[in-house]
Amino acid sequence: MQMVTKALDAAVNPHDRPMSRQKLLQGLKGKAGVLSLLNDRMDAEAMDRAGSQLKVIANYAVGFDNIQVAEATRRGIVVTNTPEVLTETTADMTWALIMAVARRIVEGDKFLRKKKPWAWAPLMFLGRDVHGKTLGILGLGRIGQAVARRAKGFNMRLIYYNAIRQKPALEKLLGVEFKPLKTLLREADFVTCHTPLRPETRHLIDQRALRMMKKSAYLINTSRGPVVDEWALAEALKKGEIAGAGIDVFENEPRVEPKLLKLENVVVCPHIASATVETRTAMGTLAAKNLINVLSGKPPVAPVNPEVFKMSRPKP
Repeated sequence: MQMVTKALDAAVNPHDRPMSRQKLLQGLKGKAGVLSLLNDRMDAEAMDRAGSQLKVIANYAVGFDNIQVAEATRRGIVVTNTPEVLTETTADMTWALIMAVARRIVEGDKFLRKKKPWAWAPLMFLGRDVHGKTLGILGLGRIGQAVARRAKGFNMRLIYYNAIRQKPALEKLLGVEFKPLKTLLREADFVTCHTPLRPETRHLIDQRALRMMKKSAYLINTSRGPVVDEWALAEALKKGEIAGAGIDVFENEPRVEPKLLKLENVVVCPHIASATVETRTAMGTLAAKNLINVLSGKPPVAPVNPEVFKMSRPKP
């Protein structure tokens, strides 16, 4: 935030938590720019509260489903995000979840902390191998590609599904094979979600999709919560329709489906895929640059709606 306060006359939330809706709306009044968190719903109401002088909404995240981009564009407001800087860290987290759930790391940790008498036993905490298995990647964008690169070290077969198939040269470079969604779900031992949240990807993984997966398969989600039907996932895990899941994002954050929290075959984390000192610093720096640039009359580093630059701002 020092970058922002040095360059601009800024009001800063002093707490390491999102503002309430009421305080957010109060704070927006008369502002020319907003550096928003992914929890901050920047809709028409919020834009109205800021007023006609609002020029930029700089999101401190790569995703921007918390912003009504079409409405911002109509008003001539620039929307920016923080792509690329969190790609590798999110891929790391994906692998942390894969390993944790497949090898039952969290269960083992909880077991030892209870300080009960124990001895090594042949069937104790049996998990599943990761090496040599089939990894199904839903969404082969920057993060999906980073996950695929890491999978090479585990000698995995890599298959992927994307709304638009990637170029053959990239497929060859990564060693991935395109599959229709249904085929991927049936063949993969691990299904990992890296698709953006759009109307067509909401509940992409629903009850029907989960029933297509192997009973020995695992689902990982570090993309957006609503990509997975959380209730259906809890039911599938409870009934043993899939072996386990590693989830970092949820449909109605900060609320988590209560049934999930009662299950041992799921590892849950509070949306921390980008939570490293290095990555969160890079995200903040990029968000600040976007904000400062626009308010200084310069183009942002990472615009979501570059078409705004071709528009004349509507009169209030």
